Amino acid sequence: MNIALIAHDSKKQEMIAFVKKHEEFFKQHTLFATGTTGLKIMENTDLMIHRCLSGPYGGDQQIGGYVGEGKMDFVIFFRDPLTAQPHEPDINALMRVCDVHQVPLASHQKTAEFIIKTLESEGK
Repeated sequence: MNIALIAHDSKKQEMIAFVKKHEEFFKQHTLFATGTTGLKIMENTDLMIHRCLSGPYGGDQQIGGYVGEGKMDFVIFFRDPLTAQPHEPDINALMRVCDVHQVPLASHQKTAEFIIKTLESEGK
């Protein structure tokens, strides 16, 4: 299963903690991330991540392209709905392509937890 990880700047530490909590799950899958998020996760875990461009340079759009090509199975995008900065990725286009291709997208920790538990119960 291919899983993408994206986080706004103010959510990067939350993403790191989340991935560390579920590191055994993530070890079983192929991971992709926007550049800075991927680097920070790799610095704090034993996971290998295929790093796309950083969000401000189009990494979220690269991941959206993978979704459109049928190469992404699950997207986790921890976004800051209140204080996201103009240079940070916009979830709207990514959400649209995920909806079109019926790829689950979790925009916060509770949804991501629910999807992971569901996948684990299905043996994925």
